Amino acid sequence: MSRTFTDKSDIPAPPEEVRIPLQAIRGRGAATALAHRFARDVREAADDGWGQPAGDEGGVGDVPATPAATRVHLETARSAICANDSPDIFFELSVNPYRGCEHGCIYCYARPTHSYLNFSPGLDFETQIVAKHNIAEVLRSELCAPRYVPRLINIGSATDCYQPVERELKLTRSLIEVMRDARHPFSLITKSSGVERDLDLLAPLAAQRLAAVYVTITTLDATLARRMEPRAAAPHRRLRTIRALAEAGVPVGVSVAPQIPFITEDMEQVLEAARDAGARSAFYTVLRLPWELDALFREWLQVHYPQRAARVMARVQDLHHLSDAERRAGKTYNSDFATRMKGTGLWADLVRQRFATTCRRLGLNRERVELDLGQFRPGFLQGQSSLF
Repeated sequence: MSRTFTDKSDIPAPPEEVRIPLQAIRGRGAATALAHRFARDVREAADDGWGQPAGDEGGVGDVPATPAATRVHLETARSAICANDSPDIFFELSVNPYRGCEHGCIYCYARPTHSYLNFSPGLDFETQIVAKHNIAEVLRSELCAPRYVPRLINIGSATDCYQPVERELKLTRSLIEVMRDARHPFSLITKSSGVERDLDLLAPLAAQRLAAVYVTITTLDATLARRMEPRAAAPHRRLRTIRALAEAGVPVGVSVAPQIPFITEDMEQVLEAARDAGARSAFYTVLRLPWELDALFREWLQVHYPQRAARVMARVQDLHHLSDAERRAGKTYNSDFATRMKGTGLWADLVRQRFATTCRRLGLNRERVELDLGQFRPGFLQGQSSLF
């Protein structure tokens, strides 16, 4: 039946735009494929009033209806070793066999690097994994270079070197084999139990002071861990990994990073459990939110902890000691080398005191793990034999 409008007052007002609430995606940390900072177009999901047709399997906006599948892209690497001049990082060189990480940790500071690949730091970071298939060959070549000077190398500093795809590709294992052949010291950092697969390589190297491993445990709360790190090993499984490494003679430490205000509240319990499992050293950082990670973490808070979201973000600003003008502008991160890792101010001091007091009580960090750079023999990579 048609209807004729006689005057403007008779025309019904258009409905107000209603944004579709964010929802968690099973097995993923990010809730959306947030546009990266180089994108020209930004889209937001909104309810147009029509609702979801019965039987429609499509998603809404940037939120898929079903969990997004993981896709692995093979990349031919041109370099392997990455140097850093950051005074707040304990290693000078690093090797990362993967870009992106299927573990999906919502707090990962490496998420914004996916923007350089024209991928979203949100869902794409967890589902579009780039694997450097020739990384071992490139590393071998770089270690043999005449000008190379051995320094401590860390494997997996940006994204986890034992994320799920490592089971098939074994790129990390191939890197360890190169380091073994060259007698080059290195450390690993992971939150995966997959590192146990390579104990046959790590244990002999550790006995020669050529290897150390650090396992990240942010919390012992399994529910919280599943929300923050949806595809990483469960906390109790990581403790078993620490025990397995320690029993094999591998120097093992625990990372309780990052510390997130009003979210991760059990630092002392994590440190004690890790010590009991065999960890002998520990370190931490506070949450830092560079570039798109700020918006991603805010989304995550709205999905999982909306009642405390404002309080968490206010405390993050406190940790990074921002000015009133920066706070009003919504800034949450200070990239200054002197303060970005541990924060500054009252709340940062409280975290520092808690960590230091607990480590003293548990006997952590009493001895520094010293790896031996003097054993480096690049000639072994080229088939030369030793006279000694």
